[in-house]
Amino acid sequence: MSYLTEPLDSKHNRDDFSCGKDLLDNYFWKQAKQDVKRKLSACFVLVDKATEKITGYYTLSSNSISNDLIPDSFKKKLPKSYSSIPTILLGRLAIDKNFQGKGIGKILLIDSLKRCFDTSDSIGAFAVIVDPLDKDAERYYYKYGFIKLPDSGKMFLSMKTIKELFG
Repeated sequence: MSYLTEPLDSKHNRDDFSCGKDLLDNYFWKQAKQDVKRKLSACFVLVDKATEKITGYYTLSSNSISNDLIPDSFKKKLPKSYSSIPTILLGRLAIDKNFQGKGIGKILLIDSLKRCFDTSDSIGAFAVIVDPLDKDAERYYYKYGFIKLPDSGKMFLSMKTIKELFG
């Protein structure tokens, strides 16, 4: 199979997509296109080029987190004058049920991290933040090196760590 990641637009048929998680499915069916139009987030879809079926999607948006949440090992390298640190939020990542267990999640995560890393050269972003939907998602992000932030439920992967993947 051959895949292509591209920004969500009106040519994509979202109706057939289902990851099995109501929150992620409903967002994709009812709100993703509006959020893109309003510049609240960017949504990228991974399309099977042979069938034009959407196999998965993710969203990115600008974000910041309190300096107090940054792990101490990273915080000591940051200016103390910053009360919040610029980040990129990987807000949603979902794989269609028909494609789960086939490495699509890894493709989407790598694509999103590469896109975030490339963007961080133009617009300052210290890290990528995720807010896992459940314990399964939390375990998934742990597997790829994300660090749990204290008292927030969010997880963090620094651009320095991401640079080691792509730099």
